[in-house]
Amino acid sequence: GERPRFTASAPLPVEDSAAAIARIAWRETDRSWRAAAQRLMQVQSAIRMQTPDAETAGLPDFSEEAPASGFRSVPQHRFSPEAWSARLKKWSLIFAEYTPLISSNITLRWQRDVRTFLGTEGTRVQHGRNFYHLEISARAKGYDGNDVTSYELFDAEDPARLPGDEAVEKAVRRIGGQLTALLRAPAAEPFVGPAILSGRAAGVFFHEIFGHRIEGHRQRDETEGQTFARSVGKPVLPEFLSVHSDPTLRRAAGTDLNGWYDFDDEGVPARKVALVENGILKTFLLSRLPIPGFLHSNGHGRAQPGYEPISRQANLIVESSRQVSPNELRELLRSEIRKQNKPYGLYFEQVAGGFTATRRGGAQAFTVIPLVVYRVFADGRPDELIRGADIVGTPLASFSKILATSNRPEVFNGYCGAESGNVPVSVVAPALLVAEIEIQRKPESKDLGPILPRPPAEGR
Repeated sequence: GERPRFTASAPLPVEDSAAAIARIAWRETDRSWRAAAQRLMQVQSAIRMQTPDAETAGLPDFSEEAPASGFRSVPQHRFSPEAWSARLKKWSLIFAEYTPLISSNITLRWQRDVRTFLGTEGTRVQHGRNFYHLEISARAKGYDGNDVTSYELFDAEDPARLPGDEAVEKAVRRIGGQLTALLRAPAAEPFVGPAILSGRAAGVFFHEIFGHRIEGHRQRDETEGQTFARSVGKPVLPEFLSVHSDPTLRRAAGTDLNGWYDFDDEGVPARKVALVENGILKTFLLSRLPIPGFLHSNGHGRAQPGYEPISRQANLIVESSRQVSPNELRELLRSEIRKQNKPYGLYFEQVAGGFTATRRGGAQAFTVIPLVVYRVFADGRPDELIRGADIVGTPLASFSKILATSNRPEVFNGYCGAESGNVPVSVVAPALLVAEIEIQRKPESKDLGPILPRPPAEGR
């Protein structure tokens, strides 16, 4: 159950030279064997010096799995960097219309990822995928010295499914308009009250405070908080919510998902796993590290190349049996504001990400970082944009406050950086109505903005 240590990656030659590749494989195998032998001695020494754990006594450190075999070809798309470069410049020039901005970027990254896994148990697999990631972002500095940022992300496996000119231009103008409005928006005050998290915000919420706590290795590591280690068969979410992980799902809600794969990084075939059914916890995300009650992997051993695989999230799907339309969800929010006699509620439209503490040494808490937040008033007044708020809380208290969801799932695509490096992940979730959420003010900066006006854009 000790926290895995990272291994190094080794570059292969560009040329298809069997002798050169074999030499590198021989050298790295020898290095890894020596490191493993030293690590084994350390583990054996620790076992002799520690009180045995009744729950993990006798558990193996690596599960036996049936050998897998499979070959999945990865298409090579026709892609023109020159044509895309011209489009990126054209879109980027739109930001010049928004004079308060002090920086902006439009970036397209693409990658063809082919993974080959050979195991002494007989596993022989090759698989992979393409990644196309279009990111639009901008930053402005408020009158009080604090920065405001906004962004839009578009992910696709095929460049043909990236958005067209009209959709990207709308996104650029939406970001420019949001930042201009945020500069005039009042600063958020510490607040506890009812709120709606949009589908993408709910996705980050579930990834951070639920997903990390059901990763299998954390149930065996005694330095972890083990929030749900003894909760299998017990309610952990409201009874109208179910959650599953499906790394075989490539597309949902009209969007390509980031977290899909055919085989995990221990050579185990990907499969759909029911984690929570009607609020009841059924299992965990499992790698080949057995945990009490679960001796086999369910295909969630993942890692950035060069790191040791551990249990990680993939495509987390949140489903609800208590659904209402987005308009009805807002009416429920206004009703909850009146019920609690609060001056307003909150609507979280866009978030940048978040982080969570899962270990026993610190508070079992999380932070989600919103970018676009509105105050919502019970009397029907227009929503008021605010800035400078962070969502904070503790997991068990937060789950108990979920009241209802919308009937419209949304996708959050991103990259999760945990112990085994950065891996692509997705969450598909509806908007959530929560009875109580807490926000705190962001750390402040007092740096002055630029003294001179921004130079004109090229061609303007």
